[in-house]
Amino acid sequence: MKGLSIGVIAIVASSFAWHQDPARQGAFAGRWVVPPEGDAAFRQVYALEQSGGAVTGRVINATNEQPIVDAAIADGTLTFATVAGRPPNERRTEYRLRPSGSSMAVTLIRPGRDPETVIATKGSVTAGDAPARIEPPALHRVPANGLAKTPPMGWNSWNHFRARVDDATVRAIADAMVTSGMKAAGYTYVNIDDTWEAGRDASNRIQTNRKFPNMKALADYVHSKGLKLGIYSSPGHLTCAGYEGSYGHEEIDAKTFAAWGIDYLKYDWCSAARVYKDEEMQAVYQKMGDALRASGRDIVYSLCQYGRNDVWKWGPEVGGNLWRTTGDISDNWESMTRIGFSQDALAPHAGAGHWNDPDMLEIGNGGMDAAEYRTHMSLWAILAAPLLAGNDLRAMSTETAAVLTNPDVIAIDQDPLGRQGRRLRSGGPIEVWSRLLSGGKYAVGMFNRGETPATIEVRWSDLGFTGARAVHDLWRHRDAGRFEVGYQTQVEPHGVSLIKVQ
Repeated sequence: MKGLSIGVIAIVASSFAWHQDPARQGAFAGRWVVPPEGDAAFRQVYALEQSGGAVTGRVINATNEQPIVDAAIADGTLTFATVAGRPPNERRTEYRLRPSGSSMAVTLIRPGRDPETVIATKGSVTAGDAPARIEPPALHRVPANGLAKTPPMGWNSWNHFRARVDDATVRAIADAMVTSGMKAAGYTYVNIDDTWEAGRDASNRIQTNRKFPNMKALADYVHSKGLKLGIYSSPGHLTCAGYEGSYGHEEIDAKTFAAWGIDYLKYDWCSAARVYKDEEMQAVYQKMGDALRASGRDIVYSLCQYGRNDVWKWGPEVGGNLWRTTGDISDNWESMTRIGFSQDALAPHAGAGHWNDPDMLEIGNGGMDAAEYRTHMSLWAILAAPLLAGNDLRAMSTETAAVLTNPDVIAIDQDPLGRQGRRLRSGGPIEVWSRLLSGGKYAVGMFNRGETPATIEVRWSDLGFTGARAVHDLWRHRDAGRFEVGYQTQVEPHGVSLIKVQ
């Protein structure tokens, strides 16, 4: 009897373990929804399928869906990973999921960040699905709006503030733009990036969230400073941060922006990628271009689609004034130089009213030193790039202000001829770029990407000049003299010598 009792107990225990084992129960199957933060509409959904101990599925984000890899169940915990990007720049995120009834504790492990644990709850079988497709319009040319005759100058909230931006911050930035000398230097636009949006009212008008109680009043305040207000949206149903997008509401959103007094729209592809193919971008952006044109207000149109689908070839056709040529910039030397020095072939597509946009400035955010920030500013000026500061103007150092407000460098960027600069030559760590200016003058940037000082020379024959030419040093604020055949100078590591030749 004792042996029988032990056997019965073992069978019962085994049966209990079988029923409690998530690998056998299918406890991970379903749509697991991570609730959004603040006023966002969406954060993340784990769409999982389970057959015994085998789990497949995808992680649904606001902008994309990523298949899970390396899934395994051990000790009641499911682990898997997602991989974004391509080698050598791929980014791997590890997930650990442990179920508890109708919820799931999810720990995310990302390189360079502390582990984060969130709670996901069981959602409907369609949770996270993209909206029904709206067919894009037939292509036509949107008439030019006559704006941005020179590259736009201003400030954008994302690089420094991200989701922390609010009404009070934007008002304070507008104040600082005036008192710091930024406005006097030519900076005009105060642009709110993502996370201002709430849902829609009964008439489908986009609403602002608690951080922005009255967008019209904010626009009036910014305008009272002699500045202009910009805003952000997406052609998808969600913005990149998971807030309400303009999908299917382009016309009413453009009219709402105009009624608020908005002067600039950054339109970010984001979740549109879940509905449309890259080759449909032009038609999708055209739809908002038409809506802005019909809004009755002059609104600069900034296309943010990360340089995909050769946007520089069709940006003007949809009414765009500027378009992103690459992915997002980061506040470090590698990111800034990789983006900035990759723009040469795009020069023919820039000009008055339509500009290549290598992304916002990182000057003053602390990830680079003074020499590197001068290189950043110089390169963007040579490129005729939009100058959108991304730092906290309220706490700007004298050194940062001197870089951002250098009148000689800004004059290069804003030169009315509107010709983007080109690479004259490169070799090893040395880059020499030139830009034709009005009046037959040239700006020349001599860049040292290396780790030791370098002597760099530009010859007048490279510019098509003969005879002596005068050189003005734009960072030292002095005339360097007249030189017969060219100009030579020593440039510090990661530094630049920016000159005007005439």
